[in-house]
Amino acid sequence: ADFNYGADEYDAEGNEEPKALPEGSETMPYIDESPTMSPQLSARGQESGDGVSPTPTDGLGTGGERDAGKGLEMRKLVLSGFLASEEIYINQLEALLLPMKPLKATATTSQPVLTLQQIETIFYKIQDIYEIHKEFYDSLCPKVQQWDSNVTMGHLFQKLASQLGVYKAFVDNYKIALETAEKCSQSNYQFQKISEELKVKGPKDSKESHTSVTMEALLYKPIDRVTRSTLVLHDLLKHTPADHPDYPLLQDALRISQNFLSSINEDIDPRRTAVTTPKGETRQLVKDGFLVELSEGSRKLRHVFLFTDVLLCAKLKKTAVGKHQQYDCKWYVPLADLVFPSPEESEHCPQVHVIPDHELEDMKMKISTIKSEMQKEKANKGQSRAIERLKKKMFENEFWLLLNSPAIPFRIHNRNGKSYLFLLSSDYERSEWREAIQKLQKKDLQAFVLSSVELQVLTGSCFKLRTVHNIPVTSNKDDDESPGLYGFLHVIVHSAKGFEQSANLYCTLEVDSFGYFVSKAKTRVFRDTTEPQWNEEFEIELEGSQSLRILCYEKCYDKTKLNKDNNEIVDKIMGKGQIQLDPQAVQTKNWHMDVIEMNGIKVEFSMKFTSRDMSLKRTPSKKQTGVFGVKISVVTKRERSKVPYIVRQCIEEVEKRGIEEVGIYRISGVATDIQALKAVFDANNKDILVMLSDMDINAIAGTLKLYFRELPEPLLTDRLYPAFMEGIALSDPAAKENCMMHLLRSLPDPNLITFLFLLEHLKRVAEKEPINKMSLHNLATVFGPTLLRPSEGESKAHLTLASDIWSHDVMAQVQVLLYYLQHPPISFTELKRNTLYFSTDV
Repeated sequence: ADFNYGADEYDAEGNEEPKALPEGSETMPYIDESPTMSPQLSARGQESGDGVSPTPTDGLGTGGERDAGKGLEMRKLVLSGFLASEEIYINQLEALLLPMKPLKATATTSQPVLTLQQIETIFYKIQDIYEIHKEFYDSLCPKVQQWDSNVTMGHLFQKLASQLGVYKAFVDNYKIALETAEKCSQSNYQFQKISEELKVKGPKDSKESHTSVTMEALLYKPIDRVTRSTLVLHDLLKHTPADHPDYPLLQDALRISQNFLSSINEDIDPRRTAVTTPKGETRQLVKDGFLVELSEGSRKLRHVFLFTDVLLCAKLKKTAVGKHQQYDCKWYVPLADLVFPSPEESEHCPQVHVIPDHELEDMKMKISTIKSEMQKEKANKGQSRAIERLKKKMFENEFWLLLNSPAIPFRIHNRNGKSYLFLLSSDYERSEWREAIQKLQKKDLQAFVLSSVELQVLTGSCFKLRTVHNIPVTSNKDDDESPGLYGFLHVIVHSAKGFEQSANLYCTLEVDSFGYFVSKAKTRVFRDTTEPQWNEEFEIELEGSQSLRILCYEKCYDKTKLNKDNNEIVDKIMGKGQIQLDPQAVQTKNWHMDVIEMNGIKVEFSMKFTSRDMSLKRTPSKKQTGVFGVKISVVTKRERSKVPYIVRQCIEEVEKRGIEEVGIYRISGVATDIQALKAVFDANNKDILVMLSDMDINAIAGTLKLYFRELPEPLLTDRLYPAFMEGIALSDPAAKENCMMHLLRSLPDPNLITFLFLLEHLKRVAEKEPINKMSLHNLATVFGPTLLRPSEGESKAHLTLASDIWSHDVMAQVQVLLYYLQHPPISFTELKRNTLYFSTDV
């Protein structure tokens, strides 16, 4: 067993961080003297049940504990753990004292950093506490190092307990010390620099020489220490035989410590305090949930609680297995002081670092691969250990995705100073939080400051009151929960009515995938109307989705409100609603019409669902006169062209006016527009060019993708598919280059020329990435499966469960296209010239 008293916990992001006092609180938290409520021991043996639990001393000597030798051995382990944490504590006090001397020296000069009075207040009793613990450590250390079963050290603990009066003085001054330090930091930049980064020496045997800790965190350490010293006395007594000379001394020390803890808690026992607002009303929890906060430049997962009169941002503390979980308050804002800054007011807010789409897509692929591995393990009755390992990996990846995908800013400002920034993936969710807060703000609210006790009580109540228990990742779902739908949802947004006055209106559609909601489609803006008639169809890819949300917006054309931040949505939400995607109801071949009612507005829409295996079929066209579903060789021969007319025209139009369009090729065009273009190309209508010049650019991009998707066999052919999969997996660069170029030479001429034509176009699109946000990787993700996915007969061998999304194959298909996109220009004539040297068949 390894008893690590005082080891600082890990935070939810996996960074080790000192347990600093919550930023929003300015006073001392409640100290609990009962051993069962004290900070837990983190014992490695905890899971198997052999960890030491801080239990009272009665019933001593039962069971295996009768073996006095074992008890004394445990005593040594408890003491070693305590000694290690005592060393850390002394180093922390030392770090706190380090700036005191130079500060005192400057206090009497003409340019003091702090006055003597301020120094006295901030560092009150720290020197005395340091000396007491240094003496205690120096006396205890040799006894533990030269361990002997007869060694006695009860008198040392008794002496330590008798000096607790110094802590009483420290505790009484703690609130003023913290306030003074805070004020001095704000008014003096030099002191701010000092107090932000105090260097704490690492333990003797540690690799880390120093760690940086804030003064606020270090001032909290003595408070934490009293509780922990009491805790160790419990454990020592538990493993000390009653006839040992130390036993009565330790009992005495424990009695003194407990009385001391009771005395400083007498006036502030939270178990006798009701959770009430300053006006005496009961404070209720209205809403809670997990949000990503951008704090000091990094993303942190927070649990946010909205009470009747206060918004509290907390973090779940890391606790030992099976122990009571607790929240740590990071900050709070009384609703009376809370305002939502407008985009122009938030200019000074930190810029949101948006994770590139391809990194998010890569992570989704990884998660899908782990999912299919888990399904294989379960199907083969695999070892539970292997499944647990995969589950852990899956959780880590999903957690990363949850933390890094949100990009819509939700800003909160406290009138008295600080601003906070959350990042959400869904505007629906942002609007829900904003509306809930604004509704509460309509009441007559008062501003207030929570005392440390009130804050402690409020944070303590969060665990019992919370309604959202698990981080929203699929690995937290039970096996019997619905896995959601995988495939394509076709939605037609028909119309809306119920608007009181004319406006410029549009809708967006959101679905949940990987545990969080994302916006997937957007209708065009219907101008100056009370009854918009959109009648637009969208194809939305579902990845384990269970709900569809529709949001209706009024478009904002006011230039002053448009923010520089791409993800800032300034349009006004007129209404929003959501429906559950019931697999039984949705999975019919027919359209299913529905209405969502929102704030008196009714939006009419229809939907139907196609499972993934159905939607990915390549079905040859029955008639060979058109271009869709017809072999590329047939079309080029008929047109007497090297590249099909449809490919040339769509690419020309995209390069003319869509190359700077954000999300070109990624954002769905309106399905009805795409079908109209498909019909004119199939009929070889003379109005094609007129229609193209009038059509929305995303519909043209969608038509090009649809053409390649509906080819009866992929552009890179069924025959060569296995060889492409093998070639991309080669690790030697020269061998890979040889193989990948040879495969291109092996393609029929129309396929090769069309592929090279498309390749050069996609490279030109990616050159505009700073504007259109489409990198080579994004384009490879969109086009890879379209150009490579085998046709029905071939793909039988590759078919597995729908929900694994052919993850492995899809990743490889993306990699193949990415290889050619990143390759220096490839010319048809060069390739063919080299054919002479490579005459072997594939």
